[in-house]
Amino acid sequence: MTMMHAADTAQKTTLLSVEGLACAYDDNTIVQGVSFDLKEGDIACLLGPSGCGKTTVLRAIAGFNSVAAGQIAMNSTVISRSGLTTPPEQRNMGMVFQDYALFPHLTVADNVAFGLSKLSKSEQQKRVSEMLELVCLPDLSRRYPHELSGGQQQRVALARALAPKPSLLLMDEPFSNLDTTMRKALSVEVREIVKAQGISAIMVTHDQEEAFVISDRIGVLADGQLQQWADAETLYHRPANLAVAQFVGEGEVFGAKCVSEDAFETEIGVLTMDLGRQCPINDQVQLFVRPSDIRPIPVSEGKVVATVASRDFMGNAVRFRLKLDSGRVITSLDQHSGDFLPGDRVSIKVSQRQPILL
Repeated sequence: MTMMHAADTAQKTTLLSVEGLACAYDDNTIVQGVSFDLKEGDIACLLGPSGCGKTTVLRAIAGFNSVAAGQIAMNSTVISRSGLTTPPEQRNMGMVFQDYALFPHLTVADNVAFGLSKLSKSEQQKRVSEMLELVCLPDLSRRYPHELSGGQQQRVALARALAPKPSLLLMDEPFSNLDTTMRKALSVEVREIVKAQGISAIMVTHDQEEAFVISDRIGVLADGQLQQWADAETLYHRPANLAVAQFVGEGEVFGAKCVSEDAFETEIGVLTMDLGRQCPINDQVQLFVRPSDIRPIPVSEGKVVATVASRDFMGNAVRFRLKLDSGRVITSLDQHSGDFLPGDRVSIKVSQRQPILL
């Protein structure tokens, strides 16, 4: 998110507010203490591993799940709290399900028109045409779902959800049934389509890259709790904890001792960081270092020595597995020094200011 975009977001009014949300099935608490706000026109992702509670939160927002504690409000009106659940059909929300949930006996046009019963026939036809044009399927209105590809079915599901002009669009793992290439393409397309409609959206996904592409804000869930709510760059460069750091990218964790206000002694050498604050001398901390910030260099240029255990050409970078003399193996993703081979002795360089203090 650019600084201008961040400023624009800050000026928007809050559409959805989730405060201290807890949901349970029988006596089993699935999520607790979840709080975040969604601004008008923003797209957010609930990101996390399977079983972390992200779909439970989405279903609570949709009105499909009741709330054990906390509350959910739309435009400052409470729609869910303990003992109160406004029915889904009264929430002005659109939903795109993981399996698309298209009606197999209805044509594409009739699927899209399904939620438009309050409009006249001519108004329905106009809105359906607008939606199919929006999702780039203007010529497929008379086809049935089984005659479409997975990507086309997903577009129809999106058109159907957008047709009634909801205030909020909810998407539950909408690209999980598609191949990698289609997922990437549709992530970009869906963001453009939703932004063009000027509505807010929340998507559930376990795919970090997908979340980064489509979202203005991302909430990382783990163990039933919201670990951090921020934009992609903040999550990547300033994660709130180890769970966030590891989920939004690979990395190595090193125990470290603070030897000066901006320097830390580790098993891969003394690493310098610009913390913007002083660290007490001799404090024991943890540093998280991305593979892209670790580089093998000639032994003559460094102090800490390792052996190249493996080398994999990745196209725009080379992935090295580097075995330290302690026996620990760490990963380097290097765009510069691709000449080292397995068995070579190398030193290690870490990009200054890049390690993350946890």
